[in-house]
Amino acid sequence: MTETEFKYGDSKWLDQPDHISKSQIKRDMLALQALGEELVALSPAARAKVPLDEELVDALQLADKLAKKREALRRHIQFIGRLMRTRDIEQIEQALAVMRNTKQAADKQFHKVEKWREKLLTNDDALTEFVAAYPAIEIQQLRLLIRQAKKEQEKAQPPKAFRELFQLIRPVIMENES
Repeated sequence: MTETEFKYGDSKWLDQPDHISKSQIKRDMLALQALGEELVALSPAARAKVPLDEELVDALQLADKLAKKREALRRHIQFIGRLMRTRDIEQIEQALAVMRNTKQAADKQFHKVEKWREKLLTNDDALTEFVAAYPAIEIQQLRLLIRQAKKEQEKAQPPKAFRELFQLIRPVIMENES
């Protein structure tokens, strides 16, 4: 092939199986940086559950100290991404996936409890439906809190009974889900 016949993408080195494009390298680098950002966002207690070596733990602790310095934190996250290039990140990703799923499950249960509370306050038939679904609930206490919460809403008072209703039904729903 002569120089005039050359077309973009027609290069002999692109056909080699071990070739990685510059764009792919950059995508991988940005993915590792995003993983680093996710690790920085975790609390120290949650981070302890992730299998990290000492150098990464030190880098993440330094990132916590740089939290208020935006540009320094951005550069440090790039550094964490660079450190992650030489690590086997499969175990880290698995640990983070477990944490994400745990949080999603907790959020789902929280929303379910909120929906039941709303339903109990707006629909009169919801009480019998709730008792049928969750027979372990203390019915008198439930009725009392529903009545008090409705009165609070009518009078625009602070939602004390509204919160107590949530606290009453949450453990019953969560226990039934487990």
